[in-house]
Amino acid sequence: MTGLRPDTGRQAGTMLIVFGVVLLVSSLVVSAALAPSVGAAGNDETPQTLVGSQGGGPGLHESGSVYLLDGKETKWKAAETDSYFDVTMLDNGSVATGFMDSGYEDCEPYESPCTHTGFRILEPTDDGGAEIVYEYSFPVRTRSNSEVHDVELLDSGEFLVSDMEYERIFTVKNGEVTWQWNASSMYDAPADPTTTDWLHINDVDALSEDRYLVSVRNANQLVVIERGEGVVEVINKDENGDGTGDPEVLLQQHNPQWLNNGSVLVADSHNDRIVELHRNNTTDEWEVAWAVYEAEGVPFSWPRDADRLANGNTLITDSLNQRVVEVNESGMTVWSYKTPYVPYEAERLPEGETVGATTYATNADATMYGNGDVPVLSLLLILFQTGIQVPFWFTELHVGVTLVSLAMTIAGTVLIVRDR
Repeated sequence: MTGLRPDTGRQAGTMLIVFGVVLLVSSLVVSAALAPSVGAAGNDETPQTLVGSQGGGPGLHESGSVYLLDGKETKWKAAETDSYFDVTMLDNGSVATGFMDSGYEDCEPYESPCTHTGFRILEPTDDGGAEIVYEYSFPVRTRSNSEVHDVELLDSGEFLVSDMEYERIFTVKNGEVTWQWNASSMYDAPADPTTTDWLHINDVDALSEDRYLVSVRNANQLVVIERGEGVVEVINKDENGDGTGDPEVLLQQHNPQWLNNGSVLVADSHNDRIVELHRNNTTDEWEVAWAVYEAEGVPFSWPRDADRLANGNTLITDSLNQRVVEVNESGMTVWSYKTPYVPYEAERLPEGETVGATTYATNADATMYGNGDVPVLSLLLILFQTGIQVPFWFTELHVGVTLVSLAMTIAGTVLIVRDR
């Protein structure tokens, strides 16, 4: 019997490896060359925009910052913190922001050093930075899914805070908690909410001094809470008895904005869209009246904030595409900015996020297409995006090509080793 030449396996293996590498590199080069321009819309005359950046690195736990854009130029920036989240400019020019940072020694009941979360007041300085003039924080069990994402200053002098560690909202003044609402009063709670990412309460907005809009992310719901009354309204009610609202209406949303008593604007994050929900006065259900899924020719990827502006446009923080964009009612981009890391939230100054703003009617031009998730590949894409922050044009196609290239490289290596 005639056998194969001794170097056949080595040659075949080398060809597999080379073809796999060429396939991956060529797909990346072509996609980068053909990618649409992101962050180029508009000009430097746009009013100031305040940005809270969660940062980068594995899990988005590095290089967090808060910065003020004057047009598209950075006027000042506060950094050197693991992550910053929601940002609000106060009347005196200071900024209130939720944060998470590591390296604290005050850690009871956890071991030292540990991570703290809470909120800070930042004061811009003359050298283009900002200093921390006040901090309220407490230790958390882990760096992930335990953060304070939002804080607002009330007229009473209290700070209104959303807390994912204990799944509550609370007010604090002079370092002391003055009131709180625990989600366990409405939802079936685990024995200890600090041990699991149970509800992921990620936002609270004051509709009035004693009435608050709360985003309960993992339940796909928004709830309105009144001090002394508890929950008085639920948007996207649980109709199936599983403790969550309809995922086709909202899916793990962020940063809702109350437009009026019959409409709310929401970053519908895991449906990769921005939606305006209107209450159906006949059924009392909340329904999608307007939605936008892309800007600048690029589909949204995990958008986490949307603010209806005084000019009637919508400012959107498109986190995993690392950009902030402003679109009009038809979905056309009128301004955009490519951020250096993954942004969490942005506010257009001087108004910031307001209660009560222009509502849109149903607009077929803006509701262009729906979620294009691909089983398995879309989940892996999120891991690429949050782990190594791949560019915005890196899609499920590139994940698939990467897996094929990796399989070819492994198979080629096995052939080479066997032929030695």
